[in-house]
Parts: sequence; structure tokens; C-alpha cells
Amino acid sequence: MPKVSVIIPTYNREGFIQEALDSVLAQDYPNIEIIVVDDGSTDNTAELLRPYIEQEKIIYRYQENQRQCVARNHAMSVASGEFWCFLDSDNRWLPGKLKTQVEYLLAHPQVDIVYGNNQIINEAGDITSEHNMRRYSGRIYPQMLRDNCVSMNTVMARASCFEQHGCFDPSFKVADDYELWLRLSAHCEYAYLPTFFAQYRVMEDQISSNKERRFTSNERALRKFQQLNPNLMPSSQWNAAFAYFYSRWARLRLSRGESKATWEMLAKALSCQWYHKDTWRVLVKWLVKR
Repeated sequence: MPKVSVIIPTYNREGFIQEALDSVLAQDYPNIEIIVVDDGSTDNTAELLRPYIEQEKIIYRYQENQRQCVARNHAMSVASGEFWCFLDSDNRWLPGKLKTQVEYLLAHPQVDIVYGNNQIINEAGDITSEHNMRRYSGRIYPQMLRDNCVSMNTVMARASCFEQHGCFDPSFKVADDYELWLRLSAHCEYAYLPTFFAQYRVMEDQISSNKERRFTSNERALRKFQQLNPNLMPSSQWNAAFAYFYSRWARLRLSRGESKATWEMLAKALSCQWYHKDTWRVLVKWLVKR
């Protein structure tokens, strides 16, 4: 039974960290190590974790506040498992996650990363949605260039993926998860299982709620990926990928009634590939609303 390392970064989540840990400890797969890195919490997190530490249920590390991706990298430097999983401290796993994914990876040695779906929950823990975006299997970089379809909290990956291709890029303050999964998609085989593996909590103070900021970071991730893999696709496909991306960004701004800002993104999309159909769809809507 290969060891699974469970990586949990946390920062001021005293109201949820115990739920997260208990959802891991309730799994029906015994050979695990749980690594919690406290990213400088100022609330009661450390005191709540004390019983787990004393009972040796978790490996606990503390660092000064440096952001979630740095905390994850810290945990990954400690991890000793053959397979690695990630859980944010305000989310929960559903029963059977670890066992199902370990069995799949053992049965499919060509697969590097297996992932699935989330249930969306609110701050109280109530399920508000089970809708998930379309997800893919294989070498999924063409789909990842369009959007991040990999849900962090549902992932189980071979440790060798990160040993060969690196961990989280700490220069990304937002969308560090997208940058990582996109980077790995050029080298690793993904498998999507249409199963609910986790519950993802949506709250007001989440960084990911700032969509404009996320688009800015996603753009940087795309440019980095292109620099690392210039020969991965013909130039026409790269141009199409960026035209689609800027069209999505334009659509967001159009939905907010930001006419001038919408045109800025449409102009970028047209400069990448003037005939891209998604760009023209947004362009027509923009002209109608003017």
C-alpha cells in the first residue's frame, strides 16, 4: 500500500481546519501522512491543531506569512509519499477519495495525475451546487490553454511529477495552481474520473473571487508556458489559444459594462488571430451594447 502524502496549507481558518483534517482522517485508506503548514496564522489555529500534533496524527510546520503556494512548497519538501494530494484548509474530502485514486493509479501505471469533481458548499457547509465544468483526460494541454479544468482539492499525483518538473511557482500570487497544472500538462498523463472527491467552500474573502486579478495571472501563466514549450504547437494554434483567452477576458469586462476595457481585450484578441470566432461573437455583443 503506497504512502499518500496529504498537503494542507492553512492561514486563519480556525473555523474550518478541523473539518478538513477530520475528512482526511475518516478516509478508508490507512497509509497516509498529513502535512499541515501554518502560514503565519494569527487566530486560534495553532491551539486547535495541538491535539492532532500530540496524537501524531499530523506533521505540523509553521512559517511566517508568505502565501499559500509557499506553504504548499514547504509541505512538499517534507512529503515522503509515493502519491501526493492537496486539500485547502477550508474544504473537505468525501469518503473513499484516497482509496479510489490509489487503486486507479496502481492499475494504470501510465497515468501520472488523477482528479475529479467538486461539490460546492457555502460557509455553513451546505451543498449549493454540484455543477462542474467539463474536464478531460490524457495530455490535456490544449484544453488547459483554454481554462483550468483541474480541481486542486480532487488531485492525486505521483511524487515523480513534481520531482521532475518542479513545484508551485512562488512568484505567482494568484493562479499558482493553474500555472502548475498547465506546466505539468505538457509532460504528464491526466485521468479524469467523473466522481465527487471533494467539497469546495465558496466564501467572500477568497483570493480566487477577484476575477480580473486571476485573468492577469492566467495571462502570465500562458506566456510562461509558451516560453517553456515554444515547439509544442504550430504558431496558428498558439495564436488561437491567446485569441480565445483575450475573448474570455473581454466577455468578463463586457458583463460588467466596461466598454473601453472590453475593447482593449478585443483588440488584443484580434491581434492574435483576427478571424477567431469567439472574438467576433464578443465583438458583436459589444457593438450592440454601445
